[in-house]
Amino acid sequence: MEYILIIIAAIFVNNVVLAQFLGICPFLGVSNKVTTSLGMGGAVVFVLTLSAIVTYLIQNFILTPLQIGYMQTLTFILVIAALVQMVEIILKKVSPALYQALGIFLPLITTNCAVLGIAILSIQKDYNLAQTTVFSLASGVGFALALILFAGLREQLDLTSEVPKQMKGYPIALIVAGLLAMAFMGFSGIVK
Repeated sequence: MEYILIIIAAIFVNNVVLAQFLGICPFLGVSNKVTTSLGMGGAVVFVLTLSAIVTYLIQNFILTPLQIGYMQTLTFILVIAALVQMVEIILKKVSPALYQALGIFLPLITTNCAVLGIAILSIQKDYNLAQTTVFSLASGVGFALALILFAGLREQLDLTSEVPKQMKGYPIALIVAGLLAMAFMGFSGIVK
């Protein structure tokens, strides 16, 4: 039951983008098309989960025993950067079209504060390795869900002619993002 609560809380209640407002740059930048959002969401889920596991191990088996916790942020950023490079190399070989579509936003996963935030939050919440894995995976799924929903809404808005000319593009996208965040706030009564 504890893991189910972690999953529900990470995906819906404390959604990394819509409730904690982490990772806004790729959220707004890559959400023009659902297909691109699917690719970015998958890449973020992979990097977020793997980085949280690796950073948990580094924190508990290197930083804490050696009493060098002050190196946490730097170490975590280096781990995340290495994992993003690995994802970038894999995507370039496996799916060149997706690699091109993601463009500059793929390396920006390194500086995506959602990835670093989840790694640090799992340490702060004193999760064990299994809880860290579930929390980071669910947070990645929540990020991907928000990204894909937002992309679908933006695609629909681009197809309709009812949006005033002055509101097309980023103005309406920001309004829709705010409404989507408010909709996710409705889940806050489910889990504390």
